[in-house]
Amino acid sequence: MTNKTTIAQTLTKQDLLQVVAIAKAAGDAIMTVYGQDDFSVSHKGDDSPVTAADLAAHHMIVAALAQQFVGIPIMSEEAADIAWDVRRQWQTYWLIDPLDGTKEFIKRNGEFTVNIALIHQGVAIAGVVYAPVLDTYYYGAKHLGAWRQQAGQESPLLGANTPREMPMIVGSRSHLSPGLAQYLQQFGEHDILSVGSSLKFCMLAEGSADLYPRLGPTSEWDTAAAQAVLESAGGTVVCYESGEPLTYNQKPDILNPYFIATAPGWVK
Repeated sequence: MTNKTTIAQTLTKQDLLQVVAIAKAAGDAIMTVYGQDDFSVSHKGDDSPVTAADLAAHHMIVAALAQQFVGIPIMSEEAADIAWDVRRQWQTYWLIDPLDGTKEFIKRNGEFTVNIALIHQGVAIAGVVYAPVLDTYYYGAKHLGAWRQQAGQESPLLGANTPREMPMIVGSRSHLSPGLAQYLQQFGEHDILSVGSSLKFCMLAEGSADLYPRLGPTSEWDTAAAQAVLESAGGTVVCYESGEPLTYNQKPDILNPYFIATAPGWVK
């Protein structure tokens, strides 16, 4: 059980692995719904889909974080109606997307994740991304480093070992942006791969892709955990127009500006 006044400065690898375990439990709840022959899909006010899996994972994560990290505020996509006057006072809080890639979940293509991030003074300082179908965890903290865990084997995330002849660029499978083709012209010949959810950031961190330009809308819970993993591995996430780092909880709305994410060591 970790005290809220110290976690941002003293988060340990053990703490991080506790969050990995919470993500695993949420993933198990998601897979219970995923394994059903049929499940209902409803829509929120913004027409985005939500399923029983989103809600089950949300309740599990919130309860576990509240128990293990007492007193730290929590913001979730499934409980986002927190007044700006309240959350603007938060120095440290958890930001979660219980099921990132609900559209991919509904399509049953496996490209969805559980995202849990720790935000401190506007910066995503630690994060866990879990892909249940792939049974793969990505996790990291800025002062600790970043790792991938598959089949019980942990390996550090350091980007690509050798540069590719053509850059590998990843984009959203469900949200194609009209300005992307024009932006990509500057890179000449390149490969492009469409991938769902926050796995795009993780591909940069592990070195299987080089660049993720997002010239379309995202919300803060969509990016925080995976940004923390990527930056802990040595990558970058900057705002498209300003070139400044992508930050959190700095304004009343929760929409991100357009951004560019790059793999560790990648140079145009």
